[in-house]
Amino acid sequence: MVIAGPCVIESREVVMETASRMKDICTRLGLPFVFKSSFDKANRTSMAAFRGPGLKQGLELLAEVKMGVGVPVISDVHEPMQIKAASGVLDALQIPAFLSRQTDLIAAAAKSGKPVNIKKGQFLSPWDAKNIVEKYQSAGGKDLMITERGTSFGYNNLVVDFRAFPVMRRFGVPVVYDLTHSLQLPGGQGSSSGGQREFAPAMLRAAAAVGIDGVFLEVHPDPDNALCDGPNMVKLDDVEAMLRTAKEIDDLLKGAC
Repeated sequence: MVIAGPCVIESREVVMETASRMKDICTRLGLPFVFKSSFDKANRTSMAAFRGPGLKQGLELLAEVKMGVGVPVISDVHEPMQIKAASGVLDALQIPAFLSRQTDLIAAAAKSGKPVNIKKGQFLSPWDAKNIVEKYQSAGGKDLMITERGTSFGYNNLVVDFRAFPVMRRFGVPVVYDLTHSLQLPGGQGSSSGGQREFAPAMLRAAAAVGIDGVFLEVHPDPDNALCDGPNMVKLDDVEAMLRTAKEIDDLLKGAC
């Protein structure tokens, strides 16, 4: 499965172009596709950073993607009060990594009846994800994915421990690899995060070889001029070749089993 889109909703044009092109790419490759873009990025490095259009306008644009492009949509929720409105539009809810231990938020998402993707915090071990799964399920949640987005390693750096994928798959839920956020350099540009998108093809191949159930990646027609996470977002023109190779690796593994 592929979850992809711009980091944050910048404009209708960027959102619609990205969703349409990603749908075409995934259709050609035979991969299920869910469009993701945030209506609000509440955990930005600086107060001056672009956060997005907000809940109301953002959900209206995501509803247009859902109906106009014909794909399911997912977006971040940051507090329980957002979940009712978000559930009226979104096909799935996402809980950001920094909020992966917020009990009230997880419980509210579990009770929404929607599938939920929870990103494992950069400060947690893969074994700690079991507590996230149990917390969600104890609140009545059914459909859950856990996403690996790298672990804090010193200052302004993240690393991916590939042991995390088989560890977390033992918890009985699908495991997704957040390719582009794992290449982020948090706060690496002082008032914003840097990134190393040049490593995206190699890291995706590695994750596919270890075994994942899906990939999350932030993509943009022109990431160098994006308003959020540009240094680690993948350019739309480069996505298809990367996903094709990852699918070939995944098919090979499934054939070997």
